[in-house]
Amino acid sequence: MSELLNTLIHDARVWQGHRQGRAHQPGERTGYAALDQQLDGAGWPVGALSECLLDHEGIGELQLVLPLMRRMAQAGRTVFWINPPHIPYAPALARHGLSLEQVVVVRPTSAGDTLWTLENCLRSPVTGLVLAWPGRLASRDIRRLQLAAEAGHTTCVLFRPRRQARQSSPAALRLELEPAPHHGLRVNVLKRRGGWPGQHCRLDMASRAGQALPASPRVIAGPWAGSHS
Repeated sequence: MSELLNTLIHDARVWQGHRQGRAHQPGERTGYAALDQQLDGAGWPVGALSECLLDHEGIGELQLVLPLMRRMAQAGRTVFWINPPHIPYAPALARHGLSLEQVVVVRPTSAGDTLWTLENCLRSPVTGLVLAWPGRLASRDIRRLQLAAEAGHTTCVLFRPRRQARQSSPAALRLELEPAPHHGLRVNVLKRRGGWPGQHCRLDMASRAGQALPASPRVIAGPWAGSHS
């Protein structure tokens, strides 16, 4: 019994108030020093879900994940975009140093296909990063995605409506995003595995990557046979 308790105590998924900020879990730096400082240097968690909660797109959320996208693509890992609200603007991504050969846009046509696609992308060994706009998700669906991210040791960022902050979520990191004056982005940490919530910072987003314009990354459209099995 004592051995089991010791194992649980040292598991990063078990939060202990008196050891705030000391849980060692794999992560990818965000590329923003101010945000990394608020996350105790852990950055985007690997093998877990992150959620970005916002009222509407186009406030700088893609710029927030751009350093991670670029790093994954440079390492030869595939960056999947699942149901983005607009077609990614390839020239802007290329100008920011993102290799378009590593970008795959997948557009499932139903909620079931979206969940199936997310799970398979998260478990795939070629995946470096999954960015997804999944729409409405039940708590059990988020748990399924969390398990898939753990199995694939994958980084995943879900972009969800800000009102979903009230929903219970197993995501390791939950960030609330708000526009700030002068092309800024305010980031509020609602949940951080292994640490206290409540931190916030303001990031400068002088330029934006990704616009609602035609572009040319690879696009895969559903549905697929057997996707609900």
